[in-house]
Amino acid sequence: MKKILFVASEAVPFIKTGGLADVVGSLPKCFDKEYFDVRVMIPKYLCMKESWRNDMEYVNHFYMDYMGQSRYVGILQYVYEGITFYFIDNEGYFNGPKPYGDWYCDLEKFCFFSRAALSALPVIGFQPDVVHCHDWQTALIPVLLKDRFHDGEFFRSMKSVITIHNLKFQGVWDVMTIKRLTGLPDYYFTPDKLEAYKDGNLLKGGIVYADAITTVSETYAEEIKMPFYGEGLDGLMRARANSLRGIVNGIDYDDFNPETDPYIVQKYNAKNFRKEKIKNKRALQEELGLPQDDRKFMVGIVSRLTDQKGLDLIQCVLDEICQDDIQLVVLGTGEERYENMFRHYDWKYNDKVSANIFYSEPMSHKIYAACDAFLMPSLFEPCGLSQLMSLRYGTVPIVRETGGLKDTVEPYNEFENRGTGFSFQNYNAHEMLAVIRYAERIYYDKKREWNKIIDRAMAMDYSWNTSAVKYQELYDWLIGY
Repeated sequence: MKKILFVASEAVPFIKTGGLADVVGSLPKCFDKEYFDVRVMIPKYLCMKESWRNDMEYVNHFYMDYMGQSRYVGILQYVYEGITFYFIDNEGYFNGPKPYGDWYCDLEKFCFFSRAALSALPVIGFQPDVVHCHDWQTALIPVLLKDRFHDGEFFRSMKSVITIHNLKFQGVWDVMTIKRLTGLPDYYFTPDKLEAYKDGNLLKGGIVYADAITTVSETYAEEIKMPFYGEGLDGLMRARANSLRGIVNGIDYDDFNPETDPYIVQKYNAKNFRKEKIKNKRALQEELGLPQDDRKFMVGIVSRLTDQKGLDLIQCVLDEICQDDIQLVVLGTGEERYENMFRHYDWKYNDKVSANIFYSEPMSHKIYAACDAFLMPSLFEPCGLSQLMSLRYGTVPIVRETGGLKDTVEPYNEFENRGTGFSFQNYNAHEMLAVIRYAERIYYDKKREWNKIIDRAMAMDYSWNTSAVKYQELYDWLIGY
């Protein structure tokens, strides 16, 4: 039995701020239980729902020397859907209304958490073959495994994997501070280790010292070796190219299933979508006060409203898009200028644009089920989950060819009858507009072709099971059998 420990800053269903939580919470239950014992360790935040906190079971506690003080480390556990989750408790660090607050406090909190997570393992008697770390918050662990934990018999043969979910966030501060927070000697603060551009960089340390590195799509794994996507670490990514692989994320096919989705008006599947899917469109048009018209080409956007998501492209051509015979439904929050842009267009083209500047899980499901197409013109997208959800719901994605979007959406080819969506290559507003209009033309003039695109989209399998098989191969390779 191979033992694997996921260590991360968040995991569904306990705490979530982004896609990282979906990966850490959903992936472990997809491994073959006969061969893999996969457990998860995250902080016990005070901002978790009280019902979760009350049901956690106390395991043990100990005191750990950290930054010259003896600090309390509590260990709790909760078994959810057959997976054991451990929670590291220290109210001094994990209080507050949300998991992340200001940078400096976060750095100290996650350096503490990384050390406490490893120190807790002998206490709970779980000796993993592989410690799988996620993003900068746990990137100190591969370094510690090669440093102060290396001498102990318990830790000596442990391997580490780090998964980069978004290279933009690296855990950077001045060298003196990072040295103090990590407790690492001077030896580690050179340009080939934890120092980057005169600063201390936690993620860089994890990438240098981990036994294997993964990121969340094959294309993103290639992109981050180039300066444009490499966020200053492209040289390091090239140097470690042999240890780097891309494994695309999945989505939970139970949570996102148009046949059983409790949030949508009309359930449907790949066989009956031609008759049933339209009822969700009518219901959404009614709910949002848009003109009720089955023929209207309805495009959805569910997104954080930030530059990364390509909203400046939309801003350039939104007036032109609104001249077409379409409806645009937007859901999300983010930068004020984009929130206000969509509100303005909702006011200006009230019968065509519906701006919903908030976040709601039920509303997102309604949009995936109701729309004809889903727009995602990201500047960069390590993996992206929205396009996987839209494929699952038979809502045709229109994406830019970057990262996971390129890996998961095959562009429509009318001559070969292939493709699951539409895509454009250059980060250019009019190239995007041309592709949207091409999609419109197929929708209005070649409805049978459009429905075949939906057939192919709904036949794709981007469930976690597919990703889990690739992670299993990685662990087998690391452990050596």
